[in-house]
Amino acid sequence: MGGTMDGTKQRRRGNTRQRIQDVALELFAEQGYEKTSLREIAERLEVTKAALYYHFKTKEEIIVSLFEDLTKPIEDLIDWGKRQPHSLETKQEIVRRYSQALLDAEPLFRFMQENQATVRELSIGEMFKNRMLGMRDIVIDPDADLVDQVRCISALFTMHAGMFVMKDVEGDPEEKRKAILEVATDLITQAHKGA
Repeated sequence: MGGTMDGTKQRRRGNTRQRIQDVALELFAEQGYEKTSLREIAERLEVTKAALYYHFKTKEEIIVSLFEDLTKPIEDLIDWGKRQPHSLETKQEIVRRYSQALLDAEPLFRFMQENQATVRELSIGEMFKNRMLGMRDIVIDPDADLVDQVRCISALFTMHAGMFVMKDVEGDPEEKRKAILEVATDLITQAHKGA
């Protein structure tokens, strides 16, 4: 019986942590990272600052936890990709999975795009760079010629740029995501034909 109570408490703690992350990201988007205080986050959540401190001591801890949680699928994808052959099918699957991971982490990437100077100063800037290098290493065939390597990197940038540029274009979000994925997949396929 005691185990069930601990599990419930653990889930509730996880939910509070996620609520803090969501509200913080909301406030960062509304008024900027620098102008948002922990006190304001606590007020929006209607909790005491002490309750917030139980989970996070600083704004950076919140943003780092968000980054780690939302980019875990990307880290898992990199690990998976490292164990796969450099085949066209593998690279197409990597691009497909990356598209979904970006979709799931979209609020975080929007924050990073809108707060580039801040991100460079925070530890997530280096973490993001390392994730991108990991993605590069699994989509590029080291033996491919330079043009095909650029095509593979361009596939990743197509997905990143598409996420921001296409949000202002009329149309169904899912259709736009599919169009971006199609272009990225085409680049990967074209690069593979050159191999």
